[in-house]
Order: sequence, then C-alpha cells, then structure tokens
Amino acid sequence: MTKKRLNGSRTAKSVRNICVYCGSGLGENPAYRKAARTLGEELGRNGIGLVYGGGSLGLMGEVALATLEAGGSVTGIIPDFLTQREKMLRDVDELIVTSDMHERKRLMFEHSDAFVALPGGIGTLEELVEQLTWVQLGRHTKPVVVANIENFWDPFLSLLTHMKSEAFIRPGIDVSFTVVDDAMKIIPAVVAATKKPAKDKEAAVVAKF
Repeated sequence: MTKKRLNGSRTAKSVRNICVYCGSGLGENPAYRKAARTLGEELGRNGIGLVYGGGSLGLMGEVALATLEAGGSVTGIIPDFLTQREKMLRDVDELIVTSDMHERKRLMFEHSDAFVALPGGIGTLEELVEQLTWVQLGRHTKPVVVANIENFWDPFLSLLTHMKSEAFIRPGIDVSFTVVDDAMKIIPAVVAATKKPAKDKEAAVVAKF
C-alpha cells in the first residue's frame, strides 16, 4: 500500500532505502530513543526510505513513527508469529508479513541499500553479525553502520578486536563497517561509503580470497 512520499531532496540517489536493526524495547538510556527518532527524522528529511522489522514497540516503533512523521516512507517486514508479540505497525507505506524469519531477513536485504544497527538485543546483534559476515565473505558491498550510541556497542567492538588479536579475523578477511557515535552522523556515513569507487570495492572483495 502506498500512502505518502517526501517531496524534499534526496541525499544520495544510490541510497533509496536503509535497513535499521534495533531493539523492540527502549533500553535504559533515554539517548537510545532520542537516537532512533533522530535517525527517523533524518531519513524522512533526506527522502530515504526506512526498511525495518515491522513492529510498533521500542526503538523499532520510534524510528518508524519518526520517519512517518517526517514525511518519509516506511517498509515493515515482519514474520507472522511476531505480528502480535511486537504489535505490528500497520500505518506504514508497505507492510510485508512473511512465513518465517529467513524470508524476513532475505526481503529486508533485498529491499535495502545499506544497514544500520542501533542499540538492541540478541536479535539485533544476530542481524548485524550476519550482514558483517556477508560483507566479509564478499557476498555484498552494501554499507554497514554501527551506531555506537553512548558506547552501547563497545563490548562488541572489543570482541572483534579480541578475535583479530587471536587471528580468527585475519588480514585479507577483515570485517568492513563504519562506526559512528551520533545519530546525525549515520546518513553521512552511509553516503560516504556508497561513494567509494567501484574498483576499490571490487578489489576489496577479491582481496578476501
């Protein structure tokens, strides 16, 4: 279903939709909710669509509602078994109910030009790690941005450093992503990553093998 589209300028024509992974809870720090709303507002202001997990609760609901309030477009993708648990948000531009989690993740990937991880739980972590793995294995070159709001992702970043020091992340198969500490920096980071020359991206993929 189509409802509304922003009439403002687009930050980068190559970035049509950004997939946002985040928690179905708000977390303890009010900064997480503020970051989710700021990102939603910036998506709407820049004419970039939001692709997300389809719920109305927690940070998921905040980023979706803020995007809609800013005149942006939202695509919610949610598996049938979560429609009640996460209180599916129906007031979106496109709502896709899938049969399972695998279909949900595949469609989120196919609908998106970049991926952003806000604070969240195990599901958010799993989705982030999957995208990082696919980048590492050369399955795609779409930007991945970790929004390290109030140092939320520091333990995860430390774990990656530990893996690298133990030679489980070896030279040539580095994990490629961008870390920002402010929601206002997310879209500029995505745009900057998409502007990298295609040859550089291809060389980076080839180097991993």
